Amino acid sequence: MKCRFCNTELVDTFIDLGTSPASNSFLTINELDEPEMYYPLKVMVCHSCFLVQVDEYKSHADIFNDDYAYFSSYSKSWLLHSSRYVDMITKRLNLSNKSHVIEIASNDGYLLQYFKEKDIPCLGIEPTTNTAKIAAEKGIETIVDFFNVSLAKELVKKNRKADLIIGNNVLAHDPHLNELVEGLSISLKETGVITMEFPHLLNLIIYNQFDTIYHEHFSYFSLYSVKQIFEAQALVIFDVDEIPTHGGSLRIYAKHKTNSAIQITENVDTVLNKELNAKLMSINGYLNFQKLSNNIKYQFLEFLLGCKSGNKTVVGYGAAAKGNTLLNYCGVKNDLISFVVDASTYKQGKYMPGSRIPVVHEQELKDFKPDFVVIFPWNIKDEIMEQLHYIKDWGGKFVIPIPKLTIL
Repeated sequence: MKCRFCNTELVDTFIDLGTSPASNSFLTINELDEPEMYYPLKVMVCHSCFLVQVDEYKSHADIFNDDYAYFSSYSKSWLLHSSRYVDMITKRLNLSNKSHVIEIASNDGYLLQYFKEKDIPCLGIEPTTNTAKIAAEKGIETIVDFFNVSLAKELVKKNRKADLIIGNNVLAHDPHLNELVEGLSISLKETGVITMEFPHLLNLIIYNQFDTIYHEHFSYFSLYSVKQIFEAQALVIFDVDEIPTHGGSLRIYAKHKTNSAIQITENVDTVLNKELNAKLMSINGYLNFQKLSNNIKYQFLEFLLGCKSGNKTVVGYGAAAKGNTLLNYCGVKNDLISFVVDASTYKQGKYMPGSRIPVVHEQELKDFKPDFVVIFPWNIKDEIMEQLHYIKDWGGKFVIPIPKLTIL
């Protein structure tokens, strides 16, 4: 396997999570009698550019298909984050009804709807037809396709270069990094700005967030690695925000190298220095992660087995991809976790891949009255605990597995 950015031969393992099905390949009841396809989840780190990455064991075209299970609008906190971003960037870039905004991987229109409310022309590009359909129903123009150089050139031919290009949690989802970023450069006006958000590798390591590793995420980024990828396409990162989403993310701001009107802020060096101090520019900063993640696995299994022997009932909340990574790495089935509650009607009535734990409506939780509720999407635990506050009425407790097992 070679680095998808710099083509260096990969020899150093960041973490090996064994094998598991694709994280969003939920099963129907008719598929329970059929075999599942398991793929390796071995993550490597490049000793040249320090990009952390997993091979494309399952094609991203197969993962992001017509039956994609993730709809961004089901999280209230994510919608609030998106609304605040639109207010901020509109003011910062002086966007108006004469501007043009493009979002890559626009999902169900969760973000572009706020530009539409401001009468700012916008275009979504989204490969999954079921989420794009929801966006279209909101009146958001959406091209159902993967973003790449070819599509970027088509947009240029149609005079649709962007003043702002947005990509939230899409860098990790595309195995063709160089082509993706080249497409961004082609589609951006000379005075335009790109903003992209992605989970920060530094936080993944510090807070043992190994469950954010799954087959949809082909790459895991530090600012140092992203900076190199953008510079290879004559794009310069001129600012960066550290934001709390997804357990700690970065929002980068990029411009064309030829755009001298925008100055580079001190925030860029601040984050790079944090990564330098954490040894992320040395291979030694990556080689202890397996041990730390194993400790979480053992803690979680010890808790579940203790509940089983003590006749305590355990269910989960949030049929999130990160939950599937945790369950499959730990080898947990429905003898230890009875079911998982999820708000999405697209997941209810299906079964978690690998573990085959049923996904149910919240009413099942109220009827069952479990002793413990494991929150798999720990990044929005506050939102979930507020929603499920009533479990305290029967003495129920919340369990947060990451960064260490915590019972609340």
